[in-house]
Amino acid sequence: MAEKRDYYEVLGVDRKAGQDDIKRAYRKLAKESHPDLHPNDKTAEARFKEINEAHEVLSDPQKRATYDQYGMDGPPMGGFGGGFEAGGFGGFESIFDQLFGGAARGGQRRNAPMRGHDILFNMRVEFEEAVFGASKAFDFMRAEKCEVCGGTGAKEGTQPVTCATCKGTGQVRSGSGFMVTVRTCTTCGGTGQTIKDPCTGCSGSGRVRRKRTANFTLPPGADDGQVFVMGGKGDAGQNGGPPGDLQIAITVKPHALFKREGTTLYLEMPISITQAALGATVDIPTLKGKVSQKIPEGTQDGALLRIKGEGVQQLHGSSRGDLVVRVRVEIPKKLSEKQKELLRAFDAETTGKQYESRKGFLDKVKELFSA
Repeated sequence: MAEKRDYYEVLGVDRKAGQDDIKRAYRKLAKESHPDLHPNDKTAEARFKEINEAHEVLSDPQKRATYDQYGMDGPPMGGFGGGFEAGGFGGFESIFDQLFGGAARGGQRRNAPMRGHDILFNMRVEFEEAVFGASKAFDFMRAEKCEVCGGTGAKEGTQPVTCATCKGTGQVRSGSGFMVTVRTCTTCGGTGQTIKDPCTGCSGSGRVRRKRTANFTLPPGADDGQVFVMGGKGDAGQNGGPPGDLQIAITVKPHALFKREGTTLYLEMPISITQAALGATVDIPTLKGKVSQKIPEGTQDGALLRIKGEGVQQLHGSSRGDLVVRVRVEIPKKLSEKQKELLRAFDAETTGKQYESRKGFLDKVKELFSA
């Protein structure tokens, strides 16, 4: 049996990595090695299982803390009440297996019910769908129990038989005394059973892959990178074990105007130099339509205006964020001679050189830039 790799190495993350880093690494690797993309590839299947195992441990703070402290061997007897199975933390049973190979229990753990694999589906949604919610339907592939053999893998009318090599334990022992080597039985692959006449429907695997359609309701306020779980919609379990889950990872397409941070939306709004200097009322685009907003006289480039309640609804909540507008004052690139004259007069006014009355000057500026 191949030696397990360090879980941090499996996901390619640092031991100090945060949960967001672990989640991103898991999503990327699981997508690359997913069985749907590599049909009949045992190496990819094993890799996918290894990635899921590492994620199961490192995404759980308690399991991760135990793993960081004791590594693959797990805590000593009496430490953490058995720990968790995926990372090799079996408490007393793990130590018992190491000493006696599990043979004393008749291979029960080898044939115990096994939960099915989780399925990761990457869903790309529009910006507005993430903000307001949407009903989505999509197709995916999953492993299901073969209806021909009922999941036994044996031809109809027959049953799997106890492996003659390991006598049903799933393991083969060699040596004597305390120098005992235990390895997985190569005849049955560790299941403790062999099939003489394989099922024609599943070729002896007991499971077949089928296309299914899932109907998923994306809740309002969903954000890029979030994962939603549809329980029991994953691959079928083995030996009577429960099915896995269907995990839906959300990727939100960028918007042409808005950027999002949590429940806050950000927008850059261009205004003219006249509107900035003299003030104005302008129409601000929102995801629901346009709203009127007053631009104060003397507004500077880069100024922020906050519009309450025009942001994103809180996920699974009722409160709504704000729309923050960053003002961008546009400077004309080409000026007529008359415009240049007025700007020179404005410069003279601001430097203390009297050109004419301020009211008359501002009236001319307003007339010029509104023309």
